[in-house]
Amino acid sequence: MKHQTLAELHGVAEVEASFPAMTRRQRLEHWAMLLERNPERCLAAFPGTEYMTLDVRDKTQSLGSALSIAFADPTLRAEGLKNDTYGEAKRFFELTDWQLHAVVCHCHVGGTMKAGWAAVQVRSAINKEGKLFSKLREAIAHWPVFRILTHARE
Repeated sequence: MKHQTLAELHGVAEVEASFPAMTRRQRLEHWAMLLERNPERCLAAFPGTEYMTLDVRDKTQSLGSALSIAFADPTLRAEGLKNDTYGEAKRFFELTDWQLHAVVCHCHVGGTMKAGWAAVQVRSAINKEGKLFSKLREAIAHWPVFRILTHARE
């Protein structure tokens, strides 16, 4: 059976969704809940994601990983999760490389990890948007010295 997203199905059929799309937060909470169902389950970790080139990292898969748990879920697939690769998880869950690295990389736990541990990492990413430089730039723009310079130009 071939899994397709709603967007892909719209190309070949008229599809009417009976449920609203999940938000980023809801997708991450759902993934964490899936992992928490069996917190002692051993999952495969990804080796050295921070050392891989971007194209290799994005295509990386690990059978029996936390990403495999997410992709096995019909709800997340219906929401648009296309596969269990690192790059697809990063896109679908709207995570930065460092946020996803914290969930799946072996450098924190070794070759395997407990599903409960992965769930904690997923939950820690929920309130972190991963836009550190945007937030920093926004904060700096509101410093008094920069506001004075901006007004002087006007």
